[in-house]
Formats: sequence, C-alpha cells, structure tokens
Amino acid sequence: RKIETAHKVPVTVLTGFLGAGKTTLLNYILRAQHGKRYAVIENEVGQIGIDNQLIGTDATATRTEETLVLLDNGCLCCTVRSDLIAAVTQILDKAEAMAANRLAAEGGDSNSAGPPLDAILIETTGLADPGPVCKTFYAEEQLRRRTRLDGVLTVVDAKHFLMQLKRPRSDGAVNESAQQVGFADKLLLNKVDAV
Repeated sequence: RKIETAHKVPVTVLTGFLGAGKTTLLNYILRAQHGKRYAVIENEVGQIGIDNQLIGTDATATRTEETLVLLDNGCLCCTVRSDLIAAVTQILDKAEAMAANRLAAEGGDSNSAGPPLDAILIETTGLADPGPVCKTFYAEEQLRRRTRLDGVLTVVDAKHFLMQLKRPRSDGAVNESAQQVGFADKLLLNKVDAV
C-alpha cells in the first residue's frame, strides 16, 4: 500500500474567503526556487477571470515546472465536476508523458520513479465550499488511482474573518467561511499585522 501511495500525485486544495490572500500565497509558491514540479488549477467565477492574470506570468521562467489550468465556467464547489476531473486527468497525462521521456533519456527505471509531479494545487474561488472538491478525489475512480488528497489549506483573513463569518445569509445558505475552516487540515492566518 505504501508503494501504491508513493506513486500517487498529492493534491492540495487551497481555499479561503475572497481577499484572504490565496493568489498571493500561490504566487509565492510558484516563484520560490525550490525545484518542485507543481500543476495549478485556478477556479474562477464570473465572466472575466482575474486570478489567472494575477498569477505571475514569469512563474514558468523559474526552475520549477508548472502547468496552469483555468476553470472559468462556474463554481468548482457545487458538484463533482467533470471539468475538474478532465483538467486533473489532462495534467496527469501530460506529466506522466514528460516523466517517461525524462526517464528514457536518463536510462532510469520506471519502477523506482516517484510521482510525475510533486503536487497539484487547486485554488478555489473565495465563495467555495471545499467539501465537494475533496469529494471528487474520493468519488472518481481514475483520480483515486492516480492522486491522493494531501490536504485542505485555508487562508484566513485575520482582519475580516469574523465579519465574513457573521455576515447575513439567506435561509439555508452555506456559510462558506465556516465550511472552509471546517474542512481545513491547516489554517494560514494572513493579515495578522492588521489586527
């Protein structure tokens, strides 16, 4: 079982309310000189996506290998999404082909190789409930075989969190801030200098 898990690509869901600092954190990760191979799936809601424009265009010029996929046709959080499954599958297929080519060029053994990517990072929209996103990786057989959900990292805006948590909602509406914190494996408090 450990060998099987070692070949799966870890997936981290990056969530947090609007303006918490998710894209800033993602930019930091992509610009760092760590030698890791990351793929990024960016979720946008609305007719004009801006987060993909905020992610530094020079990220691909670093020593890391990244793939950026923009899902801009609605909220990733609502259902087990076929577009999310297709995007992850496309990323994995490309990464596996690149890893196989690299191994062949180096004369390496494919049985001793690790996963083709160091991780897939999924940045959800600030209004997302991360539960259905996580469920996708457990419900879809192909993703279960090739990936493992590494965790949910929630970025919390320390200055505005209580206001976001208590804001009025219609009856039966999901409290996104509570869901994001509730699903988190780790919380990253941002803007602590402002409180």
